[in-house]
Order: sequence, then structure tokens, then C-alpha cells
Amino acid sequence: MEDNKRWILVAALAPVLWGSTYFVTRTFLPPGALWGGTLRALPAGLLLLAIVRRVPHGSWWWKAVVLGVLNVGGFFVLVYQAAQLLPSSIASTVMATAPITLALLAWAVLGERPSGWRLAGATVGIGGVALLLLGGAGHVDGTGVVTSVAAMGASSLGFVLGKKWNPEVGVLPSTAWQLVVGGIVLLPAAFLVDGPPPHLGSAALAATVWLTLAATAVAYLTWFTALDHLRGDVIGLVGLLNPVAGVMLGVMVGGEALGTRQLIGLGLVLTGIAGPLLLGPRGTTTVAPAARAHP
Repeated sequence: MEDNKRWILVAALAPVLWGSTYFVTRTFLPPGALWGGTLRALPAGLLLLAIVRRVPHGSWWWKAVVLGVLNVGGFFVLVYQAAQLLPSSIASTVMATAPITLALLAWAVLGERPSGWRLAGATVGIGGVALLLLGGAGHVDGTGVVTSVAAMGASSLGFVLGKKWNPEVGVLPSTAWQLVVGGIVLLPAAFLVDGPPPHLGSAALAATVWLTLAATAVAYLTWFTALDHLRGDVIGLVGLLNPVAGVMLGVMVGGEALGTRQLIGLGLVLTGIAGPLLLGPRGTTTVAPAARAHP
């Protein structure tokens, strides 16, 4: 049980770090979401590649491309498109349905039958995210909803495939390769949509370093490491901390205030995460595959 708690804490670090991107990007970075994603993914991937000093081999040439597109490059492009068509509150709420999608995909691809407790907790948590984020959104663009769903589905499938494939080579090489691929995919899209790279002052440069090192390199490494030890329905629940972290950082650092509706939503999200993990079935870990990377 103590081991389970340790891996849940490791998993929680990733969505908390990802949650910081909302505040940091909005506060310190110039417009240009695709350049923001490129400057996060490519340097992070190259840094990890310099550490691991390995390139893909055999089937990992195409697996790295698949994971890089699903988890990074294609995902960022879809998120960018959704942000152009939808209020961020609605796009974030759609993305918050990922725990259920991830759990069902883990069942289909890995044979991990989801716990009813955890699916119920995910449903409660999604309702809490809706209360936390949604307000008077006005017109909702159908294409934007489809794009947001596609982004959520792509990342969920990418996480499950990463969980399946990563033990073949290890988390560090896999993460490095997919971040490099994702950055390469984003690079031409950034030039075409956002134009030349933006000028970064000292504050923007510091923010970019934070997003590259903490919210990308460290976050993806801890997420995929935890995926190797936890079931899909468990790590999906932990992912609900992403919007919570974003909102709380805005409150603590940005001086934003939470109303009654947001406080109720926050309580529901935390209940949806903690309830199933504390009271539900204890089978939170996954059986490690036999194939392991050589040290």
C-alpha cells in the first residue's frame, strides 16, 4: 500500500506541473501558442536525448513517431485549434473527461478492467471541473468541441500506448524521442501559423525555461514512470489535478478569487480523486511487463 501511495504522489506531480502552464503562459509569454508548445517540447526532448544518448532502433522509429504525434505534436496542434474555437473553460472541461477515456482505452488495449469506484469518482471529478471552470460561455462551436475531444482522445491513446511500449526501452529514452518528434511536428506549424519565433525578454525566457524543464521534461518523465506502475483508471483520476492546480495557482499567485460555485466544484474534484483511491479497491498497481530495458 505504501508503494501505491508513492507512485500516486509521483503521478500527481505531472498534472500539477502541467497546471502551472495556464498561469505562466497567460502571465509571462507573448501570443503564439504553437511556438509556446514548440519551445517547450523540442528543447526538453533534446535535453533528455543528450542525457540518454540513444536513438530509436527497430520498431521504435515508428513507435516514437506515433507517441510523439499523439502525446505532443498533434496534441498541441489540436489544443491550439480548440482554443481558437472554444472558450478555454469549455475546452478544459472537455479535456477533463480524459480519466474515463483513459480507463476504457487501458481496458481495451491492456486488459485493465476499470474499477466502478474509480469510474464513479472520475464522473464526480468531471462534474466538479465543470462547476470550477464553466460560466456563461455563450455560443459553443461544434467543430471546437470535436477538436477538443480529438485532443483528449489522442493524448489518452498516446498515454496507454506509452504504458504498453515503454518497458521495451525504458521511460527516459521513450520520453526523449517522443518530445523530439513532437517538437519537430510543431516547428513548421508554428512558422506557418504564428510566423517567426517571438522575441523573449528576461521574464518570458525564465517562464520558457520553467515550462521546458519542469512542465515538460520533468512532468512527462514522472507521468510515464508512474504509468509503468499504476493502472490506467488510477492515473486518469490523478490527472484531474491539472485544472485544480491551474485554478489554485491563479488564486495564490494571481490574486484571483473563487466564488461559491468554484469552491463546490473544487470540493467535488478532490472528492472524486481521493474517494476511490482511499475507499475503493486496493488494486492500484499494474503488473509490470516481463520485457524491461537494459540499464
